[in-house]
Amino acid sequence: MNRTENQKAWLFVLPVVALVAFNALIPLMTVVNYSVQETFGDNTFFWSGVTWFEDVLRSERFHKALGRQMLFTFLILVIEVPLGVAIALAMPRKGPWVSVCLVLMALPLLIPWNVVGAIWNIFALPDIGLLGRVLNGLGFDYNYTRQPLSAWFTLILMDVWHWTSLVVLLTYAGLVSIPEAYYQAAKIDGASSWAIFRYIQLPKLKRVLTIAILLRFMDSFNIYTEPFVLTGGGPGNATTLLSIDLVKIALGQFDLGPAAAMSLIYFLIILLMSWVFYTLMMRNEAQQ
Repeated sequence: MNRTENQKAWLFVLPVVALVAFNALIPLMTVVNYSVQETFGDNTFFWSGVTWFEDVLRSERFHKALGRQMLFTFLILVIEVPLGVAIALAMPRKGPWVSVCLVLMALPLLIPWNVVGAIWNIFALPDIGLLGRVLNGLGFDYNYTRQPLSAWFTLILMDVWHWTSLVVLLTYAGLVSIPEAYYQAAKIDGASSWAIFRYIQLPKLKRVLTIAILLRFMDSFNIYTEPFVLTGGGPGNATTLLSIDLVKIALGQFDLGPAAAMSLIYFLIILLMSWVFYTLMMRNEAQQ
């Protein structure tokens, strides 16, 4: 006997979907409206077409900010993903220390982003900060408020401290889900730790690592609060990432047209690169 499915449950979801769509579409349409028009105040708008998009794409300022943003994201992925996997592999699977390790890993993720920036702002100060005094005491010339290289080092270190835990927790969840029978068979065959990681753990972690890489890519490409609180985009424009430059144009200079066009280009870049990441990873997994 065919059983009729009850679709009434969707009625409870529709209000939430409608609310989210409303909250997303209204700001998006506003940004699109500003990106194709010029205004001189008094809510008087003049059609400008794609002029703002052309100006942004030809702007050397945009190219430099995009380059810094891509460099930051690349460094974050190269450091945090392998480090997170290594920490997850070193964590215990059984016993009372499991809860302790999980809580310690989760703590950085619970701290608000602006607080993280403020903590590291004080922690890295060259004269009173613990990190600054230690590095200068060891003979390094460290001052993140004046030296671009020191500012980048501090920014990367802060993000690694804050977000590596996400990769650790996702990887650990994937490791715990691997059946014990695989390890027992590997033990009988006399497989080494590297062989177990390469042929058992890594293949089983591919989906989890795909999620981790996508999340860290999108988060690092959207990052704003932590670097703004830490360096404000300085010294000079050394750490002015794309998000910081966008806010400077929109709120600092109040150039709403260019800012709206830049935000749409920013959104499309993230969307396109996320799609490329996901497609390549899924295609590689399917081939294997």
